Amino acid sequence: MIQRKKIYNPNSEEHVNDRKIFGGNPTGIFELNDIKYQWAYNLWDLMLNNTWFPKEVDMTADVRDYKQLTESEKNAYDKALSQLIFMDSLQTNNLIDNVNPYITSPEINLILVRQAFEEALHSQSYAVMVDSISQNTDEIYDMWRQDAQLKNKNDNIARVYEELAKNPSDEQIVKAMFANQILEGIYFYSGFTFFYTLARSGKMLGSAQMIRFIQRDEITHLLIFQNMINATKRERPELFTPELIDDVYDMFEKAVDLEISWGQYITEGQILGLTNDIIESYIKYLADQRLHAVGLKKLYNAEHPIKWVDSFSKFNDQKTNFFEGNVANYSKGSLNFDDF
Repeated sequence: MIQRKKIYNPNSEEHVNDRKIFGGNPTGIFELNDIKYQWAYNLWDLMLNNTWFPKEVDMTADVRDYKQLTESEKNAYDKALSQLIFMDSLQTNNLIDNVNPYITSPEINLILVRQAFEEALHSQSYAVMVDSISQNTDEIYDMWRQDAQLKNKNDNIARVYEELAKNPSDEQIVKAMFANQILEGIYFYSGFTFFYTLARSGKMLGSAQMIRFIQRDEITHLLIFQNMINATKRERPELFTPELIDDVYDMFEKAVDLEISWGQYITEGQILGLTNDIIESYIKYLADQRLHAVGLKKLYNAEHPIKWVDSFSKFNDQKTNFFEGNVANYSKGSLNFDDF
């Protein structure tokens, strides 16, 4: 068991080079003139530059488009939206109540607080989408209780976070980092794809624009946890035992199976451009990318089957897409992320 950090610790004599991702002894003071994890402070600047507000997105055309969707498209839209609502709700609380209390680097505390704000902002985004266009407002918000497939998926997503809450050990913190990487880099990315698929057909373009803003945030969130994992590997290599790595691969395999099943369930083979095979290949591709980013072997060697998605995930003034581009491309300033 490890203890939550003290929010006021005047007896600490920890210097900047002594800081740790977790297990340190911080004073509780945000001494941001001395930084150990420069990548975290760079991300802080970037996240500030990416500030946006959901009500800026024009949903007027989507009101008409939604009424003209097929029943299959409406059902998939509602279910995909309900899933995103759950994940951002979970993550807002998880970051503040469950993860940040054990993180002992002030510059990383900073970006986790900002991330929690952005997750809450995303919840407002979904509320705007639901209130603007849906004929089933209550049903969408209750779906996490009523839909057995969604309930099963949510239970599985929350399990690792609940383990950390019950048993806050070094190992559980590392597993929670990987769970966050999976949430941000597989579950969210997969959920976004459905909205881009509709946009490709000229439908629900306001929704796709809202998702673009959300995904721009999620890229930084993904980078936060990938960098936390890689920094922890350097600081605490003894934690990355063969047993833990096996558990991580198992987490990824279960997540892939879960997300493939969910994607095929909500589309029912009725959404143009998202066949069962495409969904499976895309989820496996995402998993491989995430594993590679933290120095682990790819499990599937899958190719990107829907590269057209990339054009829907970028803004008109960006030359690099959100899936492959260096995060520095989205900053107003020049940032160096070579230490990622």
